[in-house]
Parts: sequence; C-alpha cells; structure tokens
Amino acid sequence: MDKLIKKEELENLLKSLRAKNMKIVMTNGCFDILHAGHVRYLKESAGFGDVLIVGLNSDSSVRKLKGASRPINSETDRAEVLSALEAVNYIVIFDEISPVELLDIIKPDIYTKGADYTVETLPEASVVHKNGGSIKFIQLVEGKSTTKIIDKIK
Repeated sequence: MDKLIKKEELENLLKSLRAKNMKIVMTNGCFDILHAGHVRYLKESAGFGDVLIVGLNSDSSVRKLKGASRPINSETDRAEVLSALEAVNYIVIFDEISPVELLDIIKPDIYTKGADYTVETLPEASVVHKNGGSIKFIQLVEGKSTTKIIDKIK
C-alpha cells in the first residue's frame, strides 16, 4: 500500500508537492463500508486539485464517533480499499476524533466535506481558513450511507 503514509512522512511529502506547485486537496472520514456515495465524493474531491490526501479515522477514533460495534472493517483494510481508488493519492490514518491536527500539518489548499455541513457547523473551518485554505462542500448521494447498508444487512 504505497499510498498509505505516516504522519511523520508528511513534511517531506508536502515539501515535494509544493515544490512542484501542486494544489493539495484533503478530506477525511471513516470510509467503513465503501459505497457509491464515497466513490463519487472522493472523485469530486480529487477534481478540485492535483493531489488528494485522505485522512482516515483509526479504528479507535471510529469507535469513539460511531460506537462499540464500529468499524466493521479494520483501518488497514479500509486503507487498502481506499488505496485502490484512482482518485486517492495518499492516505494518512489519524487517531483523533477530529482532523484538526492533521489539517494543521497538511495545510491543504482545499478541504472538502459533505454538504450536510456548513462553514458555521464545520469544526475544522477555522483551522482551514487560518492556514489560507478554502472549503468545498460536496452533495451527498441520497440513500447511500454505511449506516443504511448495516441496517439493511441486519
């Protein structure tokens, strides 16, 4: 999985990308059971720049966010599936509930999030703007969610 990088490797990667004047896009999420909504979201995110970095919630942060029964798939499995997608250039696993620390390290030109958020309700907005980035909201695909898939299986 050459797309999976450690936080410690970010500084060198970002220097290299910026030296090539590449526009960096970042998004984040659990991506537990990958579905068409995820794929469309990631493709649209990638379209805003030259490089898409995905912050992937670790297993422990998914449990904190979604409860003890999640994630369904381990962080290494989720990273492997994401790495197979053409739209994704790099994946960084993070342990925190919020990607604020990761955003402060990456300082993306563009940060994408689902349109179920607004600038006012997005906790990460201040760190993105502080570092000179902009935020793009992406329409979610109606009826597509990991929770709905899990409910259907049950």
